[in-house]
Amino acid sequence: MNRTDEDGLVRAWRAAEREPGAVLLDGFHALKHALRFGGEVRRVLTADRGALLALAGELAPDVVPALEGLAVELPEAALRGLVPRLHPTGVVALAARPGVEANRAVLGRLPRRAPVVLLENPRNLGNVGAVIRLAAGFGATGVVTTGDLDPWHPNVLRGSAGLHFATAVERLALPELPDGPLYVLDPEGADIRDMPFPDDALLAFGTERHGVSAELKDRADRLVAVPMRPGVSSFNLATSVGMGLFHWMSGKR
Repeated sequence: MNRTDEDGLVRAWRAAEREPGAVLLDGFHALKHALRFGGEVRRVLTADRGALLALAGELAPDVVPALEGLAVELPEAALRGLVPRLHPTGVVALAARPGVEANRAVLGRLPRRAPVVLLENPRNLGNVGAVIRLAAGFGATGVVTTGDLDPWHPNVLRGSAGLHFATAVERLALPELPDGPLYVLDPEGADIRDMPFPDDALLAFGTERHGVSAELKDRADRLVAVPMRPGVSSFNLATSVGMGLFHWMSGKR
């Protein structure tokens, strides 16, 4: 590749990342999931096109045809200049974030076949990514966050391995929450083992440090507690969500 071609690819990438709704997919697995679950992938750059297609052929042959039409090779040095940290798989991509109204429609549609996970004012990007990955794996309807954190931040997408595209992910204010019975996870609640979760539930989890707010507790239809050994202060946020979703799934047998 000559320098003119390389510069043209870099300029095209810079223009594409400024487009409304553009989100960064960092690494092969995020790209794989975006393609597999119907994401609108706009650009794919890789340091080694042959190696990327071989990896896809081994791990995800279903996405090979799409990659063959999208993947463009760019020298690794230029690729590293486009992202804060190049993923070990040597691939980056840009996709379109689903529209807010489309996500609201999915989250608000009743009856639901699976709960919506609500994260009230989360602070840790990695935690949110892990929660979205869990929600996608369990088949939750979606993940709603409140507060300032952008659930489509590149580090959240990295933590979810691109599984944002397998479930509805949106940031909403508390007054905008989807309909459905609100089950709030809180140490003061009833034992989770005695309380099945309905399919249309909103399962709410508080901040990593302070737990759920008084406002959210007041709105709850049920307060639910996960038993915990005395002296242990809390579970990790993603662990708590995983236990809640597993409890819901276990009740469906």
